[in-house]
Amino acid sequence: MGTGSTNKLPGILATAVRERYGDRYHIVKLPDGLELIPVADDPLEALRDEFSDIDKSADELRDEARETALDEAGR
Repeated sequence: MGTGSTNKLPGILATAVRERYGDRYHIVKLPDGLELIPVADDPLEALRDEFSDIDKSADELRDEARETALDEAGR
């Protein structure tokens, strides 16, 4: 996976796409093509915003996920 700027490849992405999602992307190679995933200007802030409604700690989330996985596996 890489990150790049569309400035190196002018005309590849429509102006409307660049205006909406920006000029920086993670490029993911898929069997049937490439997927461009926009990179936030401040990735850490974007991550904080994404999980702002989560009240549990990482340890609590991990323990809960482990219990769910064990239950689904029929422990």
